[in-house]
Amino acid sequence: MHDDRALVDGRLERALRQFIRPAQYADRVPLALSVWHLPGEPVPVAEARKGTYEPFTTGTPWGSPWSTSWFRLEGAVPGAWAGRRVEAVIDPGFTGDGPGFQAEGMLYDARGIPLKGIHPRNRHVPVGAPAAGGEQVSLLLEAAANPAVLHDYEPTLLGDVLTAGDRPLYTFAAAELAVLDETVWHLVLDIEVLSELMRELPADRARHHEILRSLEDMLDALDLHDVAGTAAAAREALAGTLSRPASASAHRISAAGHAHIDSAWLWPLRETVRKASRTFANVTALAADYPELVFACSQAQQYAWVKEHQPHIWERIKKAVADGNWAPVGSMWVESDANMPGGEALARQIVHGRRFFAEELGVQTEEIWLPDSFGYTAAFPQLAKLAGIKWFLTQKLSWNQANKMPHHTFWWEGIDGTRVFTHFPPVDTYNAQFHARELAHAEQNFADKGRATRSLVPFGWGDGGGGPTREMLEKARRLRDLEGSPRVEIEKPSAFFTAAEEEYGPQAPVWSGELYLELHRATYTTQAKTKQGNRRSEHLLREAELWATTAALRLPDHPYPYDALDRIWKTVLLHQFHDILPGSSIAWVHREARDTYARVREELEAIIGDSVAALARTSGAADRPMVLNASPYGRSEVVRIEGGALGFVDVPPLASAPVTDAVAGPPVTVTREAAGIVLDNGLLRVVVDSDGLLSSVRDLAAGREVLTPGSRGNLLQLHPDHPNQWDAWDIDKHYRRRHTDLTGAESVELVEEGPLRAVVRVVRTFGKSRITQELRLSAASPRLDVVTEVDWQESEKVLKAAFPLDVHAERSTAEIQFGHVHRPTHTNTSWDSARFEICAHRWLRVAEPGYGVAVLNDSTYGHDVTRTEHRDGLGTTVRLTLLRAPHSPDPETDLGSHRFSYALLPGAGVTQAVQEGLALNLPLRAAAAPELTPLVSTDHPALTVESVKLAEDRSGDVVVRLYESAGGRADATLRLGFPVALAQITDLLERPLRAAPIGEEGLTIALRPFQILTLRLRPA
Repeated sequence: MHDDRALVDGRLERALRQFIRPAQYADRVPLALSVWHLPGEPVPVAEARKGTYEPFTTGTPWGSPWSTSWFRLEGAVPGAWAGRRVEAVIDPGFTGDGPGFQAEGMLYDARGIPLKGIHPRNRHVPVGAPAAGGEQVSLLLEAAANPAVLHDYEPTLLGDVLTAGDRPLYTFAAAELAVLDETVWHLVLDIEVLSELMRELPADRARHHEILRSLEDMLDALDLHDVAGTAAAAREALAGTLSRPASASAHRISAAGHAHIDSAWLWPLRETVRKASRTFANVTALAADYPELVFACSQAQQYAWVKEHQPHIWERIKKAVADGNWAPVGSMWVESDANMPGGEALARQIVHGRRFFAEELGVQTEEIWLPDSFGYTAAFPQLAKLAGIKWFLTQKLSWNQANKMPHHTFWWEGIDGTRVFTHFPPVDTYNAQFHARELAHAEQNFADKGRATRSLVPFGWGDGGGGPTREMLEKARRLRDLEGSPRVEIEKPSAFFTAAEEEYGPQAPVWSGELYLELHRATYTTQAKTKQGNRRSEHLLREAELWATTAALRLPDHPYPYDALDRIWKTVLLHQFHDILPGSSIAWVHREARDTYARVREELEAIIGDSVAALARTSGAADRPMVLNASPYGRSEVVRIEGGALGFVDVPPLASAPVTDAVAGPPVTVTREAAGIVLDNGLLRVVVDSDGLLSSVRDLAAGREVLTPGSRGNLLQLHPDHPNQWDAWDIDKHYRRRHTDLTGAESVELVEEGPLRAVVRVVRTFGKSRITQELRLSAASPRLDVVTEVDWQESEKVLKAAFPLDVHAERSTAEIQFGHVHRPTHTNTSWDSARFEICAHRWLRVAEPGYGVAVLNDSTYGHDVTRTEHRDGLGTTVRLTLLRAPHSPDPETDLGSHRFSYALLPGAGVTQAVQEGLALNLPLRAAAAPELTPLVSTDHPALTVESVKLAEDRSGDVVVRLYESAGGRADATLRLGFPVALAQITDLLERPLRAAPIGEEGLTIALRPFQILTLRLRPA
């Protein structure tokens, strides 16, 4: 037979484009339009129904950026259409940009009841199926003029309503009543399924040619000038080919409807409320026509928004859950970043998420569902297990630049040894459309075939694109059992995980440690003030809960601020969403985030102040200045008290103590030598040279120099920063090829000299920026603090602070949630080389046997660690990534004033790094307060108390969460500072698991490496 495949394919393509698709809607009549333009913030439909509307015609521009226009659509179904399927079809001016990244709308009926969303791939709303003829149609369209922001990463002012301007973005194209010819519509779907499958099958397969010839027969049966009249015959020509069953060994795909909606990204938080509402309305409407639909939906926050703003849709969601069409998944408040949230915050993500789903919908979610976050902490497996979660899902590591993950279904092992059954959908997307190309990729790409036979495919338009469509459901029906294709079964993710674990669990491989994304590494740094707001909020929440609990226990009449803390926690958790905390959202999002964090700080300071003041009123404030320590470790520190004077304090953990004049150890001395200004506190001897750099840091206790020979520490380095794409997200390795050392100083001066503290202030200017740093050495302190203020006015630059350390380190150790991870400092493999930018929480340590040095920070997450040759051997350079200046999606990212601190901690073991990292992030608090003893305490240096609070059930029980932080075993006694009637070990959600016996001295605790323990203590 002659090869005429290209000819048949071309014939099919033209027929489909020019004749068949246009015939899906047989007859059309326009709807009458009127409009009420709303330039400001959105209003509820009740208010919109009262608006003042004026006539409007199609072809008219509308919608300044971020505005809303309400359109009335009115008409009547022609009597001649009786018995036919009639729909309203609306195009407010959709562009070539993807669904979810342009105009969107919500349709309401005349009573203001939400019907469904309107999107580029989902433009219809049913009117009659069948219509009676003569029905009056009155609809209200809430149309959002959301701009498309991300175009080739070009800077744009469209990302903030304050700068976006008022030029209309869209031209209203059409609003019509139309008759859907269901036979033609089904024919289009038949053609799509078969033609897409044919193109994925090799040309030497008989099935490829069988499909080709059946499509040719279909075209022969179809009169292109009478598509409607011949569509049934055309479908019949394809029926046999569509009925051929899949092979017994075909890959099995479990498909779940999905609509990954970023809680903020290229739109503000307020728009996500509407995006979720539109999509959720679509899904609940779709379930009425397709009872097999299962929609997997995460993020309790978005449910809460819809419950508050769209009660009709909320009731439909509850019905869909009860009917089995809707599967709440994810177990978290939002799909958060999975690198930077603190340990307690990540726990609360799960606590608040699981509690919402259980209380509001009666569902116990069983998985972590994070398809789009930028890498995953190795603390997750333990947190999941402690919360009763069985499974973990993501697909993001398919984006890796260098290395392909070797597994798709496996056991993921965390730092403590806990394992969670994990799946990476090999389809490599969470927005599948049931295109044969996607399904073929899922099967071919699946790394575990031969032992495992199934994978999961999330399908639907995300980010406000509307979710699953009826076309997707129809394609799934055809693909359920079709020769040449994987078998497709729509089912709940839990059904997939159960079957996959039963089939493959005993043989599945193990991946140990973090799931590092080899991309988007700059998200550890971009939008520094957002990250700083998160870090500050996490630690203020720790303080607020501790002192509020102390007040509630010591003062029975003092109310614990349950509601306020719950609300604030949810606000902080929301802002940990994986495009807010990472800094990859538009300017509007981060402007609002800065304002929100300021309010959070104010509220938490008020809670702390009220608690301390209540304790002082009842117990009486001490007659001398008092200091409160929220750290779980005792501290001997210099502190600034009221009036600005310095004092010294020796304060127990989680307690208070008076300021004294006595210094534990020698005073700080300052001398001037040829080498520079020398600061000495008996523990460290620091030389600041004429350039304001550290020419020497000597650890006096260890008797060794900390810096490599000939180097200088705290060296600020400025690099050009031009990633290939994804400006806010990426720092590409080529940035290292050029840099400028900022060695010139405008001034270097000693600004404070006394027995308690000495301070050298260094001022530098570069480009359009100015940086002021204070190098602070305090009495009895093992660390040198660097307090930094920057007026940052650079463009596409990255600022690093370098410490070349005379330590031969095979690996670096970075704090993560509830522990730490080790990473090689060499680049032996492509996996090692890809980790050229890494995330650390409060500290990063490098060490050789017998000696280590840590670098601490109070708000920085991005770091890099490299090996550095010097004249005497090999050292290790640790750099903090301080600031960036990308132009997309926020053209003015990080410009302005910043204040942050970091510190050098010579001679640090892991426990010292943990303690000093907490100290830097939990400054001692001077206050009028009584002398308070700790509620709980232990002398074991590796037993770290993470939180002290009252139980979420408002029973008055005290909940203490602690963990082993050094990576070893810890046998210790937890001393109790209040009478306890009952002690229980609980899960993460504070549900009792077993009793914890109380001895004479307290609770005996034995923890394994990095084990997290949650205790519930009932006051006697």
